[in-house]
Amino acid sequence: MFGNAEEKYVIPDGGHTRVVVLGGTGFVGRHVCAAFVDEGREVVAVSRRAEPAGPGVLPLALDLCATAPAALARVLTDGRPTTVVNAAGAVWAASEREMVTANTELVRRLVDALCRAEPPVRLVHLGSVNEYSPGRQGRPVDESAPTRPTTVYGRTKLRGTELVLDAAGRGDIDALVLRMANVAGPGSPPASLLGRVAQQLHLASLEGRTAEIRLAPLRAARDFVDAADAGAAVSAAARSSVGARVLNIGSGEAVSVRSLVDLLIRVSGVPARVVETPPAPDVAAAPPEWLEVDVRLARQLLGWAPQRQLTHAVAGLWRALADR
Repeated sequence: MFGNAEEKYVIPDGGHTRVVVLGGTGFVGRHVCAAFVDEGREVVAVSRRAEPAGPGVLPLALDLCATAPAALARVLTDGRPTTVVNAAGAVWAASEREMVTANTELVRRLVDALCRAEPPVRLVHLGSVNEYSPGRQGRPVDESAPTRPTTVYGRTKLRGTELVLDAAGRGDIDALVLRMANVAGPGSPPASLLGRVAQQLHLASLEGRTAEIRLAPLRAARDFVDAADAGAAVSAAARSSVGARVLNIGSGEAVSVRSLVDLLIRVSGVPARVVETPPAPDVAAAPPEWLEVDVRLARQLLGWAPQRQLTHAVAGLWRALADR
């Protein structure tokens, strides 16, 4: 459909500026929608129920896994959008079956639909750094790192990424994959680490007591990227001419999850005691999880780089929860 897979694609000046965001009412999806709205784009947020996704965003109710590819292609190209962003997926508290459906089967349907789309539409697919093999301390993970994920989430996300790259490599679709680090900011889901801690702090604050926060061992160091920076990366990918490849999106720094929890407690001002459950013997004997993302290619090819400190993301998370 697109000829040589090495060709570059750019949104034409003066062309349509509609963007369709799948999973637009989710945590990351809302920040992606906001980034495009700030650019003056017309944004449609697709979800199973037509829920609000923020100011200036048009809701669209659509079950992506229950819509035939031909019909899906028609719906996604209604209004002649220039870009489709796939921010849909399942991770926290999801079953294996739900992850397969949302992270792999949905992507298969989406790719099939976009192969049929007239006119062609650019796809920005949001993958995950969990698609990589476990990292080693002191070695930032770049796009050439092995992809041997150890979790169901990582495996189902990797298969989705492979489906996109295979189709883009054949020239069937115009697509770019962004492998996202852990995203932090306002609206972090209650099942995520920061979301769970924030919820417990908020409840303790309302009840006027010291929060007792019980967590699994906080041994890991991970790469966290501010949600607004993540949204900016997606909008940069939509504007770019880069296709048929993976780019890492993160802060470029591994941060101790314990230090992040402590930061959230300080920002909240709520008295708290953190209780870590003792690790199983095999966990205690294993090296702590460590992941730092190399984002030099995104800087080079998209002109994007993280701009915000994690303090900004954590403060925004707490402020949004407290205000609500």
